[in-house]
Amino acid sequence: MTIVPPVLHETELPLAERMAARLDGELFAVADGHCAIDEVDTPALRLNAVLGARPRRLIAELDTAAWVWGARLSIPARLEFCVDLRARARPPATPFTTVREVVLTPEDVAALGPYRVTTPLRTAVDLARVREDFDPEDGEAVGRLAALGGFDLGACRAFMDRGRNLPAKRRALERLGECLR
Repeated sequence: MTIVPPVLHETELPLAERMAARLDGELFAVADGHCAIDEVDTPALRLNAVLGARPRRLIAELDTAAWVWGARLSIPARLEFCVDLRARARPPATPFTTVREVVLTPEDVAALGPYRVTTPLRTAVDLARVREDFDPEDGEAVGRLAALGGFDLGACRAFMDRGRNLPAKRRALERLGECLR
């Protein structure tokens, strides 16, 4: 008996066959993969869908992480990943992905199965810190991440205080203060 993985990528089933099964109502699309219609949409499934066919060093972050956690309703057009600076490997970005090298601690990352995503706290702080244009949708995503992760502005401040010379810290605190009242 063959066990079918929860997310089918190109390595498991060619795109033409996945699309035919989708037209037949047997599969639905999730990010770069397809799932059986009886699969439950969970953060682990979403993370598998965006990282399953990519190098294991990649970690979902920013909008991609917010989507994985369910804080964003739709997957971003450009997927955002990071690699730990100590990994000394940076897969090339593509027109549909961005890859940043960042400093991570074990508390910054959650493992969902074999794949990794930044925690809701790290994701919220990063969104507030690195976005040039922090729009209302970003603020709503931060609020949802805070509810999911059970953190408040004080936890965000403590998180940022543990890193020395963190860029855009003041701007992030102002933005988070507006979102997490």
